[in-house]
Amino acid sequence: MPLNIPDKLPAIDILQKENIFVMKETAAIHQDIRPLRIVILNLMPVKITTETHILRLLSNTPLQVEVTLLHTSEHVSKNTSVEHLKSFYKTFRQIRNHKFDGMIITGAPIEQLEFEQVDYWNEMKDIMMWIEHHVTSTMFICWGAQAGLYHYYNIPKYPLDRKMFGVFTHQVNNPIIPLVRGFDEEFLAPHSRHTEIRRSDIEKIGDLELVSESPEAGVYIVMTRDGRRIFVTGHSEYDPNTLKDEYERDVKKGMPIELPVNYFHDNDPSRPPRVTWKSHANLLYYNWLNYYVYQATPYDINDIK
Repeated sequence: MPLNIPDKLPAIDILQKENIFVMKETAAIHQDIRPLRIVILNLMPVKITTETHILRLLSNTPLQVEVTLLHTSEHVSKNTSVEHLKSFYKTFRQIRNHKFDGMIITGAPIEQLEFEQVDYWNEMKDIMMWIEHHVTSTMFICWGAQAGLYHYYNIPKYPLDRKMFGVFTHQVNNPIIPLVRGFDEEFLAPHSRHTEIRRSDIEKIGDLELVSESPEAGVYIVMTRDGRRIFVTGHSEYDPNTLKDEYERDVKKGMPIELPVNYFHDNDPSRPPRVTWKSHANLLYYNWLNYYVYQATPYDINDIK
């Protein structure tokens, strides 16, 4: 089944060129089925790029998915036009009386700030409290995962000596969990962050399960035992060139940055990147949509409690 997204969203042309089935709103309204309603809180500066990353993964499912894009009202975006936000995004105030089958909260390049220093932290807290009775299951990504673990469980983030940057090997701790059904014993996923969550803090919270971790990158997937909150510290949604673009950006700025680990062929940045995480990324989002959203959400969306 198709991904149902707003007409004229820039991601449509990119996804259709990749042979991904996209159904525009004007066509979807004629189908006599209830699509899954997914809201994406996009906290990244270049929102069009992140939209495309996530929509690409949500398309890999037999379910029809209706997407609502959300941005914070307490932060002025410097890298996305006002016209784009007005055309395709809503604010929390506009959707707070609605319910959704699933939600995704993206990362943001602010993890070196204390949470309370983030200019939209109060709005984030309001949204995370609202989630409890308005969303069946939420996936928190990177900084979003750190923010969620801090808000709900007071789990801190810790600064790293150097940026966790590259594509790292991970293990599955409990293969029986539906979220990791079909995963290999070892799989690869990208990370790009300056802070970390520690296993010792996760283990203190009985409601949490450490689903996957990496010998190098540490904690990767944490979830509540009922599946309503899923925290992913990495960036499985990244496309082939995202780490390359980040590396070249930092080099151009004269910032201290090492080559992304296990990424360029022969560690040569003049050569194309090795794409080794796509299968894992698709399976992660497919499993989340199927087992934690579609299988768990009520037929009448207003029955979400």
